[in-house]
Amino acid sequence: MRLVDYLDKGASLGADRPCLTTDGETLTYADVQDLSYRIASGLAARGVRPGGKVAILSANDPIAFSCVFGISRAGAVWCPINPRNEAAENRELLDRFDCEVLIYQSAFAPLVDRIRDALPKVHTFVCLDADPNSGWDAFCGGVSQPDLHEPEQLALIVGTGGTTGQPKGVMLTTTNLETMTALTLMGYPFGVRPVYLALAPLTHAAGVLCFPVLASGGEIVIMRTPDVHAFLKLIPERGVTHTFLPPTLIYMVLAAEELDSTDLSSLRCFWYGAAPMSVARLEEALRRIGPVMAQLFGQTEAPMMISILPPADHFDAAGNIARERLASAGRPSALVTTAIMSPDGQLLPTGERGEIVVRGSLVMRGYYRDAEATATASAYGWHHTGDIGYLDADNYLYIVDRAKDMIITGGFNVYSTEVEQVLMSHDAVQDCAVIGRPDEKWGERVVAVVQLHAGAAADPAELIAFAKARIGSVKAPKEVLVWADLPRSKVGKVLKPEIKARLR
Repeated sequence: MRLVDYLDKGASLGADRPCLTTDGETLTYADVQDLSYRIASGLAARGVRPGGKVAILSANDPIAFSCVFGISRAGAVWCPINPRNEAAENRELLDRFDCEVLIYQSAFAPLVDRIRDALPKVHTFVCLDADPNSGWDAFCGGVSQPDLHEPEQLALIVGTGGTTGQPKGVMLTTTNLETMTALTLMGYPFGVRPVYLALAPLTHAAGVLCFPVLASGGEIVIMRTPDVHAFLKLIPERGVTHTFLPPTLIYMVLAAEELDSTDLSSLRCFWYGAAPMSVARLEEALRRIGPVMAQLFGQTEAPMMISILPPADHFDAAGNIARERLASAGRPSALVTTAIMSPDGQLLPTGERGEIVVRGSLVMRGYYRDAEATATASAYGWHHTGDIGYLDADNYLYIVDRAKDMIITGGFNVYSTEVEQVLMSHDAVQDCAVIGRPDEKWGERVVAVVQLHAGAAADPAELIAFAKARIGSVKAPKEVLVWADLPRSKVGKVLKPEIKARLR
């Protein structure tokens, strides 16, 4: 199924039913279908052919999300661009992915203006919410385009960082997303016409979780900005049945004074994932939010559903919270083969730790125009997740560490080498090491330990501000420690495990 087929499937169950709701205003399935045809026509009129790359740079917005279906209906490829990225990173992604069209919100016009002249491949820039005379209405054509469907189409390219700091493009096909959708519908409680509340960014996990909801004829309630108080208010107002939040935002929900007085009885499935979650806080959520918490584990290259922990699995046979199970990432999902592998490619037995590897139709086609990275990720015939873990006797998957020093903070991946390169470009810094430390709010926080040049001076606040200006607040360290020297091996390599041990 193409991305637009999920919309059309929902429309077949009731074209006049609510599809996308924001700020109390609703677009029906028929409204979104009509817009998708107009956008597809606009793309075709500007020379975008099947397989062409179209980027969307937007915060959560119903019209921006509707563009996804227009792109799909035209046979083009959706390239979601994270608005949290800095201008240089987005320029790199747009150029690397051969994007021809950039659709953006006016709030990001200053960012677009900074990179426009450095994007020779982008021939069309469309501002979603500009004055109608400036091109949006003209861009949306009025002639329906024929549906274009080929098996195993490339559906989207998602940018992801690498340990070198260079972005890669994960190619996800219609089959990858169909597998993810099937696993979602199979593994979690769904009923007739679910109502999904999207607070997390639609460019992230919250977006792909919309597809099973649409296929069920459900309603998606889109929040433009993250506000946990509005989030709690909307659950009873809209009869929300499903939602997703990273642990950081769940902790904010638990801290909200009105939580215990809010009617959450409509909830059936409250997904959490994208970062480690405190077991103690998960227990609290099960007590205060209800027996609806549902974990998912995946990555961009194998979206969302490598393993699942549905609501029922948070409890034992007697109905008590299964505390020992809460630290797991659930069981491997039904259509994914999961194993643990040693560095030399040997599959390891139950209980032994190694890299988590997977096979199946959930796994990406590869990295866009990067055969070397694709080959590395698929060594020995398995997709390598880069996560270290083990499977227990009951086939529950436990993630105990992350290879390549990746840090997951607030649901976003941060690669230590990228942060280190930025800090070492500061005149006062001689060397540094960036690690993740456990954090009750963020899951992990980015911490930098720096060694200054002899006689140089720089305080932590200055270095944090320096990093923020270059890579944004998500990737910048939350804490900087200045040490006289860093622990090193005999060949001079900085020993991150020793740094972590000293900071316990």
